[in-house]
Amino acid sequence: MRPKLILIEGLPGFGKTTTAQLVQEILAEINIKSQLFLEGNLDHPADYEGVAYFKQNEFDELLRTHEVSRDLLSNHAIKQGNDFLLEYQKIKSEYGSGFPDDLLRAVVKNDVYELPLNQHRRLIADRWKRFTANALNGPDTFVFECCFIQNPVTMAMIKCGAEEIVLSYVMELATIVERLNPLLIYVEQSDLDGSFRKAVKDRPKEWSESFINYYTNQGYGKERGYSGLEGTLQVLKARKKLEEEIFVGMKIAKKKVDNSSYDINDYKQVLLGILSEYFISTN
Repeated sequence: MRPKLILIEGLPGFGKTTTAQLVQEILAEINIKSQLFLEGNLDHPADYEGVAYFKQNEFDELLRTHEVSRDLLSNHAIKQGNDFLLEYQKIKSEYGSGFPDDLLRAVVKNDVYELPLNQHRRLIADRWKRFTANALNGPDTFVFECCFIQNPVTMAMIKCGAEEIVLSYVMELATIVERLNPLLIYVEQSDLDGSFRKAVKDRPKEWSESFINYYTNQGYGKERGYSGLEGTLQVLKARKKLEEEIFVGMKIAKKKVDNSSYDINDYKQVLLGILSEYFISTN
């Protein structure tokens, strides 16, 4: 059975987005229909981006305290059992000023990635279960960037300082998706410092400031007194070590790729060689 799910992972600045896009490009060239979901996609079928979660009493309180937006909230809330999901980034994009800033601030507090770790993990696991059930019944191969390892690492280790939870979290997701015969492609670079510094230089200042703040002002980084770019690099080195342990422990099909040269043509050929093992011989 060929993979119905390809997972692209690696550290920031290592080339995950480029890799995911090349993978989809190669799949199209060998006549494999696929769907690509990059980091930040509001329609991601296995993750939550810009989505808030409310228990019944919490949602009732939100309606009570924002009476003027009651209809907007009620009409867009997604009922899930006794709870509610609110795709607030989509709503804000559609309604603009019709979704007031004070309401947005109230909703963001319940973002799935701001919840207590155990509650967050349960919601994410349930999301992956629903995705897996749906993907099994369809013809497409899915290509996901960074939500399989990176997001659990970011939430448990970086945000909450609970690195001891990460391995079991990722392994839980691996067990859920095993029916999709997943393939994990892990992107590496020979120079972590240089690659991340390049990303900081190439990307907008707002990105680097937000990233450094996230990595040093909470959880793992804060507990160790790390600060600034150099502190962020220390957290990234610890993250790299943890992700290596995760990769070694994975029982699914997995490959590492070195993107140190940034040579797009050579890199594509390497990826083609990997994908050929799993698709061309079984197509």
